[in-house]
Amino acid sequence: MAVEVTIVAPFLIMLLVFVGVVIHRGVDARIRIDDAAHQAARAASIERTPAAATSAAQATAVNTLSSAGLACRSLSVMTSTGGLRPGGMVTVTVSCDVDFGDALILGVPGDKTLSATSVEPIDVWRSGTTTTAGRSS
Repeated sequence: MAVEVTIVAPFLIMLLVFVGVVIHRGVDARIRIDDAAHQAARAASIERTPAAATSAAQATAVNTLSSAGLACRSLSVMTSTGGLRPGGMVTVTVSCDVDFGDALILGVPGDKTLSATSVEPIDVWRSGTTTTAGRSS
């Protein structure tokens, strides 16, 4: 009995380590995508036009994920601005195909699509235009 346990124990430990690595990578990717969605929604909520908000959300999501070291096979950033009216909401959904190719030894699929949605309010007190030039306080 002791011989069997001695032979099987290292393989079981290796299996547990591989499973732990795969789970950690999935959880880490999910956290980073959630953070990218939050930062992209915040960046979009401070813009003045829907086109600028969409562009800011896209750029922020790409920068956040690349600085976090998460490489997406394909990245999709969908932005809903609702006209950017004061008191409104901006919704950003980030979808990323995460590559788990190096974990194929455990039968994990090569890639998995993870997505996160974040909603940010637009400041109620912000003005519709930015024409404050020439005013003195």
